[in-house]
Amino acid sequence: MAQRSIRFRIRPDGRVEELVEGVQGEGCSQLTERIEARLGSVQQRQSTAEAFQAQPLDLQDPQVVVQHHGT
Repeated sequence: MAQRSIRFRIRPDGRVEELVEGVQGEGCSQLTERIEARLGSVQQRQSTAEAFQAQPLDLQDPQVVVQHHGT
């Protein structure tokens, strides 16, 4: 199974950028829905190539790695 990860970049002005890797199709938005609801309103969404790949995803046991990057 490919590794799935969510990366966040917090900009100095408070904006948060989120990058999901290793999740195909609608699983990406399903995985991040609750996180985004807690962070605030989404101003912009840009899908990666993986988002357009249709492959079933088992979300019963997601393994999420969060990495924090400095500015």
